[in-house]
Formats: sequence, structure tokens, C-alpha cells
Amino acid sequence: MNRNVLETVMGALVLAVAVIFLAFAYSSAGIRTVNGYELIAKFDRIDGIKTGADVRVSGIKVGTVTGTTLDPKTFQASVRMTIDSAYPLPVDTVALITSNSLLGDDFMKLLPGNDDKNIPPGGSISNTVPPTDLWQMLSQMAFSMSGGSSKPADGGSDSSSSGSSSSSSAPADPAPSGPTPSSPPAAGHKS
Repeated sequence: MNRNVLETVMGALVLAVAVIFLAFAYSSAGIRTVNGYELIAKFDRIDGIKTGADVRVSGIKVGTVTGTTLDPKTFQASVRMTIDSAYPLPVDTVALITSNSLLGDDFMKLLPGNDDKNIPPGGSISNTVPPTDLWQMLSQMAFSMSGGSSKPADGGSDSSSSGSSSSSSAPADPAPSGPTPSSPPAAGHKS
């Protein structure tokens, strides 16, 4: 009987520590919806941004992505976000989608401009940059490294190689077809 009480108390203690840890992690991670004014930004594509993603200025969270939709007329992706009212954004602000690392979650990065006019609540950010397609960049790099461009565009020999190559179609330094200056002219040849 005494052992059951001890196990119950230990279990309750472990659960209490887990709840405290989760509450601390939630409060310190900044996982909260920001109350403020709403803005919209339209992108050609938004490859990994999700509802609830951070909106940051200079690495500081100033807002939250509240939704994404597809415009049926222009087929552009619209990203709705809520920005903290303490941070009015100039009309020449640039919005881009980026990530912390190769495997990190995407977030909205805002680069405020210098204009004196601010974007009104419910307005839109007109300067947007879509996310970089990492897989396309890697495939292009792999293609270029695998010999996709082994011959120069002008058809000439590669200037980085020294001497002639046995696989080239013409020798690098062709031998003169006539007599050399040190040898006498051949018979029947006029100089």
C-alpha cells in the first residue's frame, strides 16, 4: 500500500514538472497570435509558409500569418497577416518568405522602407519576393557540375588546359607543313 502511494506521488510530480516545462517553452518561444492590424501580401508562390508562421522585422516577431488563399482571377497566393499596432509599416515595405535554416520552418520577413506614408490597416504590401526554390537551385548546380557545360560556347579549346589533349579534334599547336628555317629547302621547292 505504501509503495502505491509513493508511485502516485512520483507520477504526479513528473506530470507537474512536464506542465511547467511546457508552459515555460510556450512563453519563451513567442508562440502567440499577435493582436493588431491586418495586411495582405500577394505572391506568385508561397511554397512553405503556413498559418501561424511568424512575421519578423530585423529578426523580431512583429506579427503572425493568419491565413493563405488563392486568388481565382490572378492565381496569385494571398497571405493575410496580423501586425502589432506598435509597428506601422511604410508603403514601400518589402515582404519575402525565407527560413531560418535548410530544414527550418518558413516565416515572413518584412523589410521596411523609408517612405513617410504608412500602409493603412487592411492594406496590402505591393513589393513581394517569392521564396527561393532550393531543390531547383540544387538540381541546376548538380547539372552544371555533372558536365552539362563541358564544351565552351565558342567551340574553341578550353583555356585552362595546358598542352594538347588526346581527345580534342585538332592539335593545340599544329606542326608547320613546310620546311623549318634551319633545314635546307627540298628539291623542287622555290624559296
